[in-house]
Amino acid sequence: MTAVFLLAAAAIAWVVTVDRMQGMDAGPGTDLGSFGWFAGVWAVMMAAMMLPSLVPMAGAYASQARGGSADVTPQSLLRTTLFTAGYLLTWVLVGVVAWLVFEAVRSLDISFLDWDNGGRYVAGGVIAGAAIYEFTPLKRTCLRHCRDRELLVADWREGGGGALRMGLDQGAYCVGSSWALMAALFALGVMSITWMIVIAALIVLEKLLPWRETAERVTVVVLLALAIGVAFFPGQVPGLTTPDSPAAMRAMHSMGMQEAPTHDSQMHDSQMQDMSP
Repeated sequence: MTAVFLLAAAAIAWVVTVDRMQGMDAGPGTDLGSFGWFAGVWAVMMAAMMLPSLVPMAGAYASQARGGSADVTPQSLLRTTLFTAGYLLTWVLVGVVAWLVFEAVRSLDISFLDWDNGGRYVAGGVIAGAAIYEFTPLKRTCLRHCRDRELLVADWREGGGGALRMGLDQGAYCVGSSWALMAALFALGVMSITWMIVIAALIVLEKLLPWRETAERVTVVVLLALAIGVAFFPGQVPGLTTPDSPAAMRAMHSMGMQEAPTHDSQMHDSQMQDMSP
């Protein structure tokens, strides 16, 4: 039942996310909008991306909360809900930090971060950094806590407050495991449904695939390929919206950031994109 509940919630969150973000992908460095708007969208987006990979751990928590019984009680349902809420709250806090960092960097107006200057190389470097992080001891320790159900129940806490605390702890471990992948999402375009699906799929592989090392290798290969493509061949990366493209201009217009591009400007942008490496 826990799996059905979480997957249904994730499906609804995906529907809402796709509806809210349709046509808003302006590529790497996409404007995040106001704090309130972004926080709401981010919370729903995290439910869509993260709940599927939480199914085994939430199931283990629910089973322990029921005392091993197959019968679902109102108390066990409430505690499982609090556990899930604590997990998502951790990711919402990550979004708050990301928004603050993004706005702080943006306020500095660093010209090197412009896409036509060093922006593409910075984005590629962030993605490559996510690949390198896969090999670090911190990543592997946090991922083990995201996969091992025995580690979850070994630190059992009673009551509703304990359920919320366990959810927060589980979320913290999963942030430690996946924060670099989320940074890669920002480097690819945080408003892109395509890249949300790709990053969510990598997270699911890492947490659920029985062969951890295989999942790790797949993740590293995908990230390194994307890093090279974004840095050196951005126009050839399927699904990537470059900030200087007509699609990015239309996305910024839909968010009220600037006037819609004219036909002449679209032709100019297309020519510039064709000339880019």
